[in-house]
Amino acid sequence: MFTFFLRRLGVMLLTMLCLSFVVFFFVNLEPNLRKLATFQTEMRASDQDKENWLQRNGYRDNYLVQFGRWMGVWPKVPVIDPKTGEPVPRFRFCDEPVVPTYSGILEGDFGCSTAFRTPVSQRLPQALKATGLLMFWVMLVMVPVSLTIGVLAGMREGSRTDRTLSVTSIGSTATPEYVSGIILTIIFASWLGWLNGSAATAARRGISLYNFTLPVLTMAIYGTGYIARMTRASMVEVMTQQYIRTARLKGLSFGAVVMKHALRNALIAPFTVIMLQFPWLLTGVVVTESIFNYKGFGWLLVQAASNNDIDLLLSCGLISVLIVLLTQLISDIGYAFLNPRIRVG
Repeated sequence: MFTFFLRRLGVMLLTMLCLSFVVFFFVNLEPNLRKLATFQTEMRASDQDKENWLQRNGYRDNYLVQFGRWMGVWPKVPVIDPKTGEPVPRFRFCDEPVVPTYSGILEGDFGCSTAFRTPVSQRLPQALKATGLLMFWVMLVMVPVSLTIGVLAGMREGSRTDRTLSVTSIGSTATPEYVSGIILTIIFASWLGWLNGSAATAARRGISLYNFTLPVLTMAIYGTGYIARMTRASMVEVMTQQYIRTARLKGLSFGAVVMKHALRNALIAPFTVIMLQFPWLLTGVVVTESIFNYKGFGWLLVQAASNNDIDLLLSCGLISVLIVLLTQLISDIGYAFLNPRIRVG
């Protein structure tokens, strides 16, 4: 197991390096650099002035050099003020050093957010904390409900309960977040007036049923149907196995057979699906947080893309890649523990 963990960790680091380079390349394409130069200079600045700004701030250097500076393996050089000839920070509102220094991702320096005019290392943890809180409650609602629906539907294949729950699961899976969020807002906030509190208020003043229910339900509805369908399929397959029939012939009750023999084996496939919901939640929060103005990771990513905040976009991409790889690693290890026949040699 330890050897498997070290090998997967090495693959994760190599994957993160490759994907980070790809993200860095696309974020620093010419249209993005032009927009950044426009935002950081006067709106009436000429094309030559914008080009000079890009050259002074190192955006015209070699891609490998720029990537090395962002990673922290190549020294960052200060910007020379054309008027005074003195070294100045690239962005004064982030208090960057005015001497050559190694400062990048490896040193914990995520750059400077031009949209929020603050270091990324100060803005990003706040957004991740808010999104982590939202994702915790989504998983707390989504996982038990979906597993219960899937187990109940798979226990008696073809029954009325199975058909009803299966139709409900398919309907929830076919409803994306931007649709369910709008529908829930219209019904509960506009028509009934029950849950018209803002999710931004929840992040600022604390969670309550009044202000946090709609964002959680919006994200939980879509994932619940998908996990429930996978659980049902796995439960149906397990209930047809020989050892289940043997347990029934020995006189065990139906409930005892399900709880002691079928449930653990039926949860192997849903466990993998549940772990893969974390990367999906990152894309789900982008839509949900934008709808409800919840200032988390998804909202921050949208703001960074809208304002062409390059350093913040790169940091968000790095965090997304890290979460995807970590959840896949946990999924593989957990799969081996749930199924003793699996060996991670």
